[in-house]
Amino acid sequence: MNIFFVAVGLGLCLLVFLALYRAIFGPGVFNRIAAISAIGTKTLIILLILGYVYNRVDMFIDISMVYALLNFIGCIAAAKYLEMER
Repeated sequence: MNIFFVAVGLGLCLLVFLALYRAIFGPGVFNRIAAISAIGTKTLIILLILGYVYNRVDMFIDISMVYALLNFIGCIAAAKYLEMER
C-alpha cells in the first residue's frame, strides 16, 4: 500500500510542476493566482500522503491544516489587492 501512495505522491509532484509552469508563464494574473492555489492544494495532499507513509498522520495533519490556512489567506489577500487595483 505504501508503494501506491508513493506513486500517487510522485504523480502529484509532476502535477505541481505543471501548475508551476502555468503560474510562471500564465496569460493573466488570475490564471497565475489560480495556479498558485492549485499548487497549495496539491502540496497539502502530498503532506498528508507523507504522513501516512511515515505513520505520523497526526503530526502531518496539523502541519497541513496550517498550510491550508496560509494558502487560503494568501489567495484572499491577493484577490483583495487585485480588487483595489481595479
